[in-house]
Amino acid sequence: MKKNKFIDKSDIANLISNGDTVGLIGGGGGLVEATLLHEEVEKKFLATGAPNNLTVIHALGIGDRDKRGVNRFAHEGMAKKVIGGHWVWSPRMQELARENKIEAYVLPGGVAMQLMREIAAKRPGLISHVGLGTFVDPRQQGGRMNEAAKDELVKLIEIDGQTYLRYLPFPLHVALLKGSFADEDGNISLDEEPANVDIYAMAAAAHNSGGKVIFQVRKKVKNGELSARSVRVPSAIVDAIVVDEDQRQGYDLVYDPTISGEKIAPLQAPEFPPFSVRQIIARRAHQELYDGAVTNYGFGIPDEIASIVAAREEQNLYYQTIEHGTYGGSLLTGTLFGYAQNPSCMIDGPSQFDFYSGGGLDIAFLGFGEIDKEGNVNVSKLGGITVGPGGFIDIAQNARKVVFVGTFDAKGAKLKTGDGNLKIEQHGAIRKMVDRVEQITFSGKQAIAQRHQTIYVTERCVFELKPDGLHLIEIAPGVDLQKDILEQMDFEPIVAPDLPISNSTFYLENYL
Repeated sequence: MKKNKFIDKSDIANLISNGDTVGLIGGGGGLVEATLLHEEVEKKFLATGAPNNLTVIHALGIGDRDKRGVNRFAHEGMAKKVIGGHWVWSPRMQELARENKIEAYVLPGGVAMQLMREIAAKRPGLISHVGLGTFVDPRQQGGRMNEAAKDELVKLIEIDGQTYLRYLPFPLHVALLKGSFADEDGNISLDEEPANVDIYAMAAAAHNSGGKVIFQVRKKVKNGELSARSVRVPSAIVDAIVVDEDQRQGYDLVYDPTISGEKIAPLQAPEFPPFSVRQIIARRAHQELYDGAVTNYGFGIPDEIASIVAAREEQNLYYQTIEHGTYGGSLLTGTLFGYAQNPSCMIDGPSQFDFYSGGGLDIAFLGFGEIDKEGNVNVSKLGGITVGPGGFIDIAQNARKVVFVGTFDAKGAKLKTGDGNLKIEQHGAIRKMVDRVEQITFSGKQAIAQRHQTIYVTERCVFELKPDGLHLIEIAPGVDLQKDILEQMDFEPIVAPDLPISNSTFYLENYL
């Protein structure tokens, strides 16, 4: 006889033991985040000191930079070890890592998702080229982000004369997951969720590790009300379910069927994004698009490119994808990064990253924190703070063309624009064009070896990585090459003798 799997929320934390490895899922803005489960675990720890010494693993960013998501686990003694794909949504966890109060590790977001699948199948880990030449390569830091981190998460192996990384498996004791509906037997539907991400893979990994799979859902329904096609996680691998009638699609979203793909509705094109330095960069990067390209946009300034596409109603010109597993639609930005209205397809996250890893992306637009003379990019550790790349490594290493976008420098720069020219009135205090990046999140040498095109777009100039080095290939109108660019870099790029001038319309307030 099948047991009743529905429990009270007060019993959630009792299913987690001290020292357990706990899997979390989310994608920013509350996307598929088991918010109630997280809250109940934190509540018990603050009241009793248990569960403690947890290992927490998550592939993408989870939280609100304040209380929710991974922040619920960011208490001294609660987490012993964190393997996080992206950390910026939990400043408290970043601080624990900086102070060596936890063991801090980072794995690429796609790798972390795919590793769940390998753990479920009891295979000897994930064997992949993703991460070669970056900080997750054991010839560098092996994914370790602080002195407290001593464990080996990845090994170097060779197959048929080719070098690969083997990401090592481990048992997953608990998975805290979110669904939309559960029937009386415990079958889980994700019908109202904005993405599938790695929910099934993590559930299977926990179950096959002998662990517990715990879901929160918005509603319990009778057996037979969920079609077989609607069920994404079978009751056979679900241990406990909590019903949260107040469950939302995200922190700022109650329920919108156009985001879950349940309904297609006519959408009004958004207004063109306001003029800014970020817009200047996005306008230039937008020129790299071509009809029929399969694309991905990262978080931050890349959002602005997606906004231009939406404002121009160009969505049908390209195959827009999100690493969470979503295709098509109008991509949302900012704290709603990862959501899309009117998506055309939703697949599981590990399968999306299979597509990316095999070179399925034509163009990826990604941000940067630092760039060095070898074309390496750092976004994962800045000023000693663990940031984490999310899906950045999986995407940047494998897209046929990568367009990195960001400001030339940071902190205090004053620029004058709007008349078709760019005037640098004050340079930023922090240089981003450095002799050597603090950590390699994107390897220039690996990109050259794979013969991928790499372009770096800033508000004042554009670079391209070629086999002989980093070339300065374009300059903004009104910018002084020597004073505003070369003297503000820690290295000297290769400068074309007939340096082209960027399109002056990028620097006009009115732009269509």
